[in-house]
Order: sequence, then C-alpha cells, then structure tokens
Amino acid sequence: MVTIGSIHGGTTHNVIPGEVKLQLTLRSYSDEVRLQTIAAIRRITHGLGLAAGLPEDRLPVVQVLEDEYSPVMVNDPALTRRVTQALRTVLGESNVFHQEPVMGAEDFGQLGRTKEKVPICMFALGTARAESVTESQRSGKPLPSLHSSLFAPLPEPSIKTGVRAMTAAFLEIAGKK
Repeated sequence: MVTIGSIHGGTTHNVIPGEVKLQLTLRSYSDEVRLQTIAAIRRITHGLGLAAGLPEDRLPVVQVLEDEYSPVMVNDPALTRRVTQALRTVLGESNVFHQEPVMGAEDFGQLGRTKEKVPICMFALGTARAESVTESQRSGKPLPSLHSSLFAPLPEPSIKTGVRAMTAAFLEIAGKK
C-alpha cells in the first residue's frame, strides 16, 4: 500500500515550481514486496520523467529513509498458539479470535528482527462497547481505529481485561500456569 502523506512545491498558484517533494508511506506484508514496490516506484518515476522530456539532471529522485519505516511485524506461530490458548482459558473461547493482518506500522516488530530472533506475539485488545461491535458487524462499517479522532476506548472493562490478558500471556510464557 502506498499513501501520499505530504506534497510540497511552489510558493504561489501561478508560478511553476522548480521542485516538488512528495512524501510517501509504503506498507506491505513482506520485505520482498516492499523492495519490489520501491523498485517499481523508481522505474515509474524515472520513466515518467523521461517521457516528459526532462533532462537527466532534473529526473525524479527517490530517497528511501530506512530509519523512518517500520518493517512488517510477524508473530511467531508457536508463541502465538500458546498465548492464544492462555487467553482463551482466561477470557473465554468466544472472546478470543484470529484477526487478519493489518497494514499498521508498529515498532514492536523490530524485536523479532534482532540477531537473537526473539519470538514475538502481538495481540489486540477490544475496547469498544458491545453494542458498537454488534452494529459494526451488522453494518460492515469498521470501528474507529487506534489513531482515529473517534477512537474512544472504554476504560472499564478494557483495563481489567488487558491486565488479565497480559498476565495470562506472561504466566504461559514463564511456565507458571
């Protein structure tokens, strides 16, 4: 997924700017797709510049800021099975379900990319009113996401449920069932 997050160019409506800067966000479900997409952006922008007749020194420049991206975050399958079972035991079978991958960016994924290959498992905690969840399922309209201005978690029971879930996960991992 490519999102244009920022466009800067020119100082007024009636003067063609000498330079325009586009800032993109690129998200993917794998490192391979990310690299393929970057290569495609480079090919396409270069080709467009040539097609427009730009001189070599004015062709688009694509800069990838490696320190400003979050790589794909992948849960360790074995750890995820263990944590999921611990959550089902504590929260109930019907309250724990599989979520399809999302295109969010999360620094937590870096922990699984260390040279030690630390197994990771990230899970989401539902924090909406039951009525809102039912309405979302009925209408197909998604609930507000974490960074939405409409996101309004219920402090109670969200905090207690989160503490129970994290405690169950920790006890499972520590072998202290």
